[in-house]
Amino acid sequence: MDTPGYVMLSRLAAQRRATDVLAQNVANANTPGFKASQSVFAAHLSRQEAAGTPAGGRDLAFTLDRATWRDFTPGGVQTTGNPLDLALPQEGFFAVQTPAGERFTRAGRFTLDQESRIVDSAGNPVLGEGGQPLSLPPGNVRIEVRADGTVSSEAGPIGRLRVVRFERPQDLLAQGDRLFTAPDGVQPQPVPQPGVVQGAVEASNVQPIQELTRLTAGLREFEMAAQFIEKEGERLGSAVGRILGRR
Repeated sequence: MDTPGYVMLSRLAAQRRATDVLAQNVANANTPGFKASQSVFAAHLSRQEAAGTPAGGRDLAFTLDRATWRDFTPGGVQTTGNPLDLALPQEGFFAVQTPAGERFTRAGRFTLDQESRIVDSAGNPVLGEGGQPLSLPPGNVRIEVRADGTVSSEAGPIGRLRVVRFERPQDLLAQGDRLFTAPDGVQPQPVPQPGVVQGAVEASNVQPIQELTRLTAGLREFEMAAQFIEKEGERLGSAVGRILGRR
């Protein structure tokens, strides 16, 4: 494969990654608390050597899939009436305890497990301010959550939700569709007044129609790049055949 083929191959690899990211967004359009991702591309310049100066100069621009950027814009708040559904209309994350350690989430669709602990959809205990799981006293069934995160039952207050924020949310690492972890050295900061809304969940911030349009365009670009590489291979094969035939 010659230089044009390698340039287009770099575009093909990057476009495949972009298509995967868009497909993930579309698949989670109805996932509570999901945050859409977008691919970040850059041009990797490579200088041509031992060649005459082509139009535009000697630099070749290869497509580089540099990173994935996550949009932390809050999604809309959807009322459910379920007392264990909690939403954060502003900044912040709920803290949950997983087998791998503390993780953070915006998906506030919680339930009670067999031990009367408040848990997320994966069964991870929701943590209070002291870093301990929040549990209802035996026999208690009524739960009330105030805007400041205080959780109460018919027996009285049982704790306050651990709601934290980060100076740079983009530093967080996604684990699955709902959880995030903080890299080493990044410390969460408590949110004194998180404005918790009981009986509601935060919807995904994915814009389905926009993402589907972008996905369709991305698939077309992928197909175009694949066809170019195929035609380039046929051109090179034909050129080599002609050269060998002349010999």
